[in-house]
This record gives sequence, structure tokens and C-alpha cells, in this order.
Amino acid sequence: MGEPVKAKTNRIGLEMAPYRGGKTTLCAGCGHNAISERIIDAFFEMGVNPRDVIKLSGIGCSSKTPAYFLADAHGFNSVHGRMPSVATGALLANRKMIAIGVSGDGDTGAIGIGQFVHLMRRNVPLVYIIEDNGCYGLTKGQFSPTADVGSTQKNGQPNDLPPIDTCMLAVQLGASFVARSFSGDKKQLLAILKAAIAHRGTAMIDVLSPCVTFNDHEGSTKSYAYVKEHDEPGGEVNFVPFFEDISVEYDPGTTTAVTMHDGSKLYLKKVAEEYNPTDKLAAMRLMHETHARGEFATGILYIEPDKDDFVNQLNLVDTPLAFLPTGTVRPGREVLDAVMEEHR
Repeated sequence: MGEPVKAKTNRIGLEMAPYRGGKTTLCAGCGHNAISERIIDAFFEMGVNPRDVIKLSGIGCSSKTPAYFLADAHGFNSVHGRMPSVATGALLANRKMIAIGVSGDGDTGAIGIGQFVHLMRRNVPLVYIIEDNGCYGLTKGQFSPTADVGSTQKNGQPNDLPPIDTCMLAVQLGASFVARSFSGDKKQLLAILKAAIAHRGTAMIDVLSPCVTFNDHEGSTKSYAYVKEHDEPGGEVNFVPFFEDISVEYDPGTTTAVTMHDGSKLYLKKVAEEYNPTDKLAAMRLMHETHARGEFATGILYIEPDKDDFVNQLNLVDTPLAFLPTGTVRPGREVLDAVMEEHR
């Protein structure tokens, strides 16, 4: 008999098992399942301990998915559209945690749009994924706020209202990492997720994720066929984590190299000479022009690696607030009386 085959481990010595979750109950072929698989791969390859992770969600098909990855992580399924405020509170209570939130285009663009706006402008350190299928798959496929004008439902009914472009909105509001990808593009999505984990600030990723039951037909602009045909990659994404001693060779002027918060390197190959992913106006122009052509610009569209995140802006102590004694975080009445006396 030969030697038993050892299970593959990552750089912190963990096998793949704690990175996986429960068996999916979503429809066979749902794009959301492919996203969950890439999340598992990204956290395993980055060597992040699942016990150091908080995974959060709202309501909808997308918001069920945290049950399917990182079984050993902390989890909270919040009410509809309110995941950002729960995430903000959790990160203020324990700044050492790594947070990932999964939302849908309806959960984000409709009932949760107010929360989304303030999350982006605060630059809360959170990987925020929108699993975007352009419809409400959990309630029979009605149009969501990201449905394109002219896109049709299964019964042929066209959408007359203009969509919300969540990436354009995120750039405008102040998010420091904005990307779009396609659930069917394994290589690009995995590179983006790993870079998002290394980023310190809000990493907003809109992932086009076709709903195979209600929005994968001719006439839909969120179907597998349409997205494959109209995907306009904004250059190759090559992420090298800080713990890998790899240098990437590239011709000067063809690639933008970005150093991340933790020392990791991000290499973004340009498709247009004038495009710079650290330039807000260039990012907005790219998204506007591709949308006008009926295409989806994918890749890391905008990045600001050095922007201060919300937790640092508040100048919190290094010790997580959750670990401080009650007497420190809830000073008694005598302290309040003394403060009031100072201001009389």
C-alpha cells in the first residue's frame, strides 16, 4: 500500500474543509453558486483564518449564500437592505475582524439604497458583493433597479425605467475599490476577490450573476449569453499577495502597478493607453461609454489604496471595543456629571 495522500493545506496550515459551507439550495446553474466557490478559493489561497471573518447578508437569493461558504466564520443574516449598518456596528465593535457582505441588486438598489449610499461614503472596511441578476428571483422575477431599459421578462414585458449603475454610484460616493465581474469568469473574479480581501476600505464588487429560472432568456440583458457576448474586460487583473515572492514583468506604459495596504501588489493591464484605474473621471467615463454601447466594463474599475477607512477616521483605540471592560466603554454617572460641569 502506498502512502496516504495528504490533504492540501494553505499557508496557515488549514485544509479546505473549514472554508466550505453547507450544501446549496439555490437553482442548479445559478451564478450565485459560482461566486460562493470563488469566495472559498480566495479566502483559502489568501490564508485567512475563517474564525477571523464576519460574513453578513440581507434578504434574497443572494443573501442565502453565506451559508454556503466559510462554515467556521461568524455570520449574521440581517433584515432586508440593512446589512451595511449591521456590518458597520460589528466592525466598530471589533476592528480586528475581516468582513464580507453579500447582497443582491434588489437588496442594495431598492430597499437598501440609503444604507448603500452611506456605506460607500464612509469607506467602511468591508468586502461588499452585489450578486446582480437584474431581477427579484425569490419572488418570481420582477425587474430590480439594475434591470436595463428594454430588457424583457420571461413573458416579454420590457423594462421602461433606467437602471442604477451601482459601480458608478460607488465611485461617485467615495468607495476606494470598485470592480465589476461576471460569475462565469473564474480567473478574473478570483483575482478581484483576493485583491478586495487585501484592500483596507470598502471594496464594492458588482458581479453579474444570471438567474437561470427567471432572467436567462432571449431579450434579457443579464442572461449568460448576453453577458458573455457583451463583457468588455477593462484589462487583465493580476494580483500578487504579500507572502508570495513573485515579480511580474510588463512593458512600461501598458500596466498600472498598485501597492495594497498589506504590501500586496496589483497589476492592472490597460486596454486603453489613457485609462488609469486611480482616476475617478477615467473610471466614470469608461462605465458611461461601455453602458452606452450596451456592454459591461469588467475588472477593477477604480482603486484608491491609501484612502483612510472609517474605523481609522474615528481614531478608535487598538484594542477592539468588544474586549474593553464595561467600566471603560460605559463610564458611570459621575463621569457624565463631571463633563457637564466642565461645560457650564
